This record gives sequence, structure tokens and C-alpha cells, in this order.
Amino acid sequence: MSLYLERYPFKPRLINNNPNENLGLVVTIPAFKETDLISSLESLNHCDLPETSVEVIVVINQSKSAGPEITAINQHCYEQAKKWSEYNSIDQLKYYILFCGDLPAKHSGVGLARKIAMDEAVRRFELINNPRGVIACFDGDSTCDANYLQGLHTHFQSNPKTPACSIYFEHPLKGVLNADIYAAVIEYELFLRYYVQGLHYADFPWAFHTIGSSMAVRSDAYQKQGGMNRRKAGEDFYFLQRMFRLGGFTELNSTKITPSPRISDRVPFGTGKAVADWQLKRSMTTYDPKVFADMKLFMERVPEFFSSRANSTISILPESIRLFLTENNFESELERIKRSSKSKEMFLKSFFNWFDGFRALKYVHFARDRFYPNLPVEKAAVLLLKMRGLKDKAEGTKQLLTYYRELDRSR
Repeated sequence: MSLYLERYPFKPRLINNNPNENLGLVVTIPAFKETDLISSLESLNHCDLPETSVEVIVVINQSKSAGPEITAINQHCYEQAKKWSEYNSIDQLKYYILFCGDLPAKHSGVGLARKIAMDEAVRRFELINNPRGVIACFDGDSTCDANYLQGLHTHFQSNPKTPACSIYFEHPLKGVLNADIYAAVIEYELFLRYYVQGLHYADFPWAFHTIGSSMAVRSDAYQKQGGMNRRKAGEDFYFLQRMFRLGGFTELNSTKITPSPRISDRVPFGTGKAVADWQLKRSMTTYDPKVFADMKLFMERVPEFFSSRANSTISILPESIRLFLTENNFESELERIKRSSKSKEMFLKSFFNWFDGFRALKYVHFARDRFYPNLPVEKAAVLLLKMRGLKDKAEGTKQLLTYYRELDRSR
């Protein structure tokens, strides 16, 4: 047994039978109050299969304090999915449906459910001595393209040094739901892509999407970085910050995940919450691109800090950066980083372990609150394109989203 499995799993072994010797990919799915889990499973079942065996582990989860209504929904979901899995499992693609209905209320949520499923995936790989096996994260209301499983296998085979990747996604922009839902999700997805493209414009090295249903990691990297956290929301963001630190993070853009655009109250933020909020405000705002322009000037100066004093470089930076660094004890942090760095390469690695995605987001919020108030998402997206010399490429929120999708997928 690995050291990780001795110390960090939340649950003991949950699947009794042994995996196939050629198991190379495990897809993990947390499910809570899901009324159409079968559609997600059917989407995976319609995928072209890779050369290795695949397992899908679903963790239907709820706390000990769950009421009868939630229990009934989860129990029905479990029974329906269990019956479906028994009928559809084959030797090369097996489904395991687990019901964890006794989770502590303090921790019960999507982070813990992902952790239970991903820890079980680690066990499956350890049983066949395959620490390089791939663990993919999916959601119980998402679907995927038919090349999803093959795409994951090929990507990690073609990128042997990558510890993890994000996977391209697109929300549906039309369908059977109310038109307002799709209007909301257009702005929300543009908000997500605008933020990542803003970081990319600023030359921030970790400008990647952090979407829970659209990420994958090798088992050994997962274990090395301490596994999934137990956050009830934002678990994906914090998990991937640790994956970024390993270096070699990649993007899989040859396939596609389709997250659900539905309204949801299951987590305090994310697609479901954003769509619900939009129904009340009828609009969405985001960060002024000046925030990223200031950040870009900072990123351009970072290599200079290795050989120069902090105050001499900080003095020529924009005020939003200067004040943020001052309030975050930058000079003492910089000296600490420099003392432990024997080369510029080591310095840059340590620097961005400090100024990571979380601190970058804190700066963005700081600059928004002190200097540059939010703008309507469409206006901000247009301004960012103009800053990049792409001002004539798109007009209108839907067309803007289409173009931002192209920018993401072409990276």
C-alpha cells in the first residue's frame, strides 16, 4: 500500500473486486441530488474506448443530517444507476456506483465526494502497480464528446511528463430549458474565459481553467500533492493550484466536456449559482481589464527581483500593484524566496509558489475594490480584445463567447 493510502484516505476500500491488469483510466463522479445521472453515464458509455481498460466510479453522497427529501432523491439515483451499471458494464468499461450516506455534516459536499472517489481510484491503480494511471474528474450532470476517453488516454501518452491537465469545455447555448438560462450561461462562460484570457494577457504562468468536471491527474501526482481537499465549493480551484506547482501542466483541447447550465443550489458558487443570480440581476459584471494591464507590468518585472532590491523595482510599478505588495509583506517574502534560490530558475519557481493562482485572484479583487470597479462582462471582454489588438473580431455577447472559445481552444 502507498504512503498516501496509509495516511490520507477518508474511507477504507469500497470496491472489493480487483481491477483489470491493464486499467489505465478511472473517471470519478460526485453525485448529490442528481435526477438525471443516467444521461451522464450514457454519454460516457457512448465513448470510443481507448487501448486500456476504463472504470467509472460514482460516489452518491449525503451527510448524516440529510432530510427525507434529499435521502429519497439520492436513494432513487443510487438504485437507478446501480441497475443501469449492472446492465452496461463490460470488461473494458466498468461502472461502480457507491452510496456514501453517512458523511459528517461539517465536511459533506463536493470536495469530500471527489476525494472519496479519487482515493478509490488510487487504490485501483495501486492494486495493479500503476501509479501513473489517470484519474479524471467528471460531474453527474455533464456530458462529453465521443472521443473523451480516447482523448484522455492519448493526451497523457503523448505528454509523459505532464502530471495533470484541464479539459476543454463548453456550456450548451440552446436547448429545452428557459431562454433566460442560456442568456445567463453565455455571460457566465464569457466571464470564466475572460478571466483566464486576462491572466494569459498578463503573462501569468498559471492561466488555466479550474473546472471540477474538466480536469484529470495522474495517480502519483495526486498522491504527491496530498490528494483532493474537502471543500464544499472551490475544491477544483485549490486542488489545481497544487498541481500547477509540479510544472508541466497541460490543456486537452481535442475533446469537449459539456457542463449543465441548469440552476442549482447545491454549492455556493459555480455555474448553477451564477445562473440563478443572473435571473435576479439580468446581467453579470467582471474585472476591468486595467487590472490585468497592471498585473502584466508586474509580471514583466518579476525576473529582475532575483538580482535587485525589491523597493527599487516596486517604485516604478502601478499603484495597485505597489499597495497590494506592501499589504502582503512582499519585501520579507522576496528575501525569503531569494535566500532559498540558487538560480533564477529556482527563484521563479519559488516566486510563483508564493504568487500563485490564489494570490493572483486576491490581487484582482484588491485592484477591483480599491482602483478599478467592475464592468459589464461584455464591455470588459471587448476592451481586453482591443488591448490585444483584436478589436474587430467580435461584437455581441454570444459572438464574443464564440471568439473567446476559439482563443482558449487554440492555445
